[in-house]
This record gives sequence, structure tokens and C-alpha cells, in this order.
Amino acid sequence: MSIAENGYITIKDRAEASFTEKRSEFIGHIAHVETNDEAVGFINEIRAMNRKATHNVYAYILRDGSISRYSDDGEPQGTAGTPVLDVLMKEGVTDVCCVVTRYFGGILLGGGGLVRAYSHSAKIALDAAERLLMYKCIPMRITVDYNLYGKIDHIFPDFEVKTEDTVFTENVLVKLLVRSELSDKFHEKLIDLTNGNIIIERSEEIFGNFA
Repeated sequence: MSIAENGYITIKDRAEASFTEKRSEFIGHIAHVETNDEAVGFINEIRAMNRKATHNVYAYILRDGSISRYSDDGEPQGTAGTPVLDVLMKEGVTDVCCVVTRYFGGILLGGGGLVRAYSHSAKIALDAAERLLMYKCIPMRITVDYNLYGKIDHIFPDFEVKTEDTVFTENVLVKLLVRSELSDKFHEKLIDLTNGNIIIERSEEIFGNFA
């Protein structure tokens, strides 16, 4: 998944993954956050759950204000928080907070080993999460006759429409998400294909998931 113009990538829910390197256990925790308070709250929650851990390193990126922060939490400077932040940045995600908990196993990893371990922890935690590709979009409800539905459904891919629900009763009711920049042309195309024999209800612009 790659970031697209007018869109951004984030994650849906929390996720966790762990691995062991030279008897040190590394646990990557990741969550969707939208504010600085939410990020700090998640960090404090993970710290409270892992009070006996040697380190609780973190990094987060917020879309609002283009904020990015990190902490090495006692590890040598540049070996922990920065690698975690680098993973988030390289993967192109935002509104995401990652905390990597380390339980020291008695064997030193060295600077390079720490960088690799914290990077890997962030990557496997992120890979365990469901990613969302969010676009500005217009929710639409379309009501149309069965025969006309056959004329319009084949154009949905041309406009990168996401179908959320289709209900078949006396007519066909379709709930769609249409990217904002394509919504007017899509609307016009529907009118044209059905000669105006269609009901189109548009809602206010939102960010919707097109993953």
C-alpha cells in the first residue's frame, strides 16, 4: 500500500508483536492515535503494563500539526526511538504511536544491534496491524431500478468507488464512498446513464477507508 495524493495511511486498531534477540525480549505495541494526549495516554498505559521492563521506547506521528516525537527511554542516543520513528516514516503512516518494550536478557547488543532490534520490533508491530488508506470522500446513497442498476454498476471501478452496502428490495439501494475529486463527474455519469431515473443522496465530506 502506498500513500496517494489527497490521502493518508493509518492503522485501524491496536496490534502487538514480539521477538527475542540474545535473550532480550522486544515487544512492539502499536495504536491509532489522533492527538498528543491520546499518544501520551497509550505510552503511559504500556509503561504501566510493563513496569518491570528495562525500557519502554516510543515514537509517534500525528497528522494534526505534523507532529513527530520519540524517546530512547535510557537506551544510547539514536539507537531506539529514532529507529522506531524511521520505520513509521518509511512506511508512510500517520496518526500512529508505537511503543517498544524491552526486557533485558543480560547480553549487550551494541549500537547496531539495538538499532536493528528496535526497527524490527516496530516493523512487525506495524505489520500486525490493519492498515487503512484514507481519502477525502463523499458518501452517497443511490436508489435505482433493477434494470438500470445493470447499466451503472460496471462504471464503479472507473471512478474508484468503494461499495459499502447493496440492498435489493423493490429497487436497488447502494451505499457508496466516492473520492471527493471524482464525485461530481461520477454524479453526472450516473444521471447520464439512467436519463435521470435515479435518486442520488449525497452526504457531507468525510475521510473514508479505501484500502
